[in-house]
Amino acid sequence: MTDGRPRAELVLERVRAIPEGFVRSYGDLSPGAPRFTGTVLSRLPPDGDDVPWHRVVRADGSLAKGARQRALLEAEGVPFRGERVDMRAARLPE
Repeated sequence: MTDGRPRAELVLERVRAIPEGFVRSYGDLSPGAPRFTGTVLSRLPPDGDDVPWHRVVRADGSLAKGARQRALLEAEGVPFRGERVDMRAARLPE
């Protein structure tokens, strides 16, 4: 249910609501359509937006944007297990 607003706007609102030190998965932000979240985020300006895109990761904790994303998450204290975010510790509860 989108409450009349465009779906993309709702996704961006949900991304902005992720607090520092936590992550959500693409599917958390657009249940049933995780690729839609990816499409919305891919259309953001490279550095000129207030959307913390780096806090959105794949459901298994892997990163879509590699080293840059990891550096931003580590700076916020997001825990990792190897190459992946420790989703048990860092995933924002529903």
